[in-house]
Amino acid sequence: MIIVALGSNVPGPWGNPRDSVNRAARELNVWPIRLVLLSTLIDNDPFGRKNQPRFVNAVAIIETHLPPEALMRRLHMIEHKGGRRRASRWGPRTIDLDLIDYHGLSRPARSVAGKRLVLPHPGLASRRFVLEPMSEIAPRWRSRTGMTAAAMLRFLHD
Repeated sequence: MIIVALGSNVPGPWGNPRDSVNRAARELNVWPIRLVLLSTLIDNDPFGRKNQPRFVNAVAIIETHLPPEALMRRLHMIEHKGGRRRASRWGPRTIDLDLIDYHGLSRPARSVAGKRLVLPHPGLASRRFVLEPMSEIAPRWRSRTGMTAAAMLRFLHD
């Protein structure tokens, strides 16, 4: 299972944040990627830097023959097409696509266009805005520790 998180909190070329997440999901259904399932879109407080607009988030399950590095390049291309410019960490963004899991692959840091590709996503356990929609569409998914997204979410609540 390949899982991608989607988020937006400012308008861009694809419209408002909700429209941008929906358009990004459509972009995840263009060869060589196939969108299998998209979660419900949820509204969330910003993560990291609080003084910015609320986010619209979702999670998608996709299929592709692309290896992880090539998939990340494709996700960055989609972000660029959606108006994403990497100005500051955790700042406002028109669209954000994060590779959360790639068939359970465990991978230490590697460079992809100057960015580190770590799998599964290293911040997953602290991101309610990813765990909630993952619980909805991937209830059988398990982390390397054996926890489901729902269990991780309950732990986060505690």
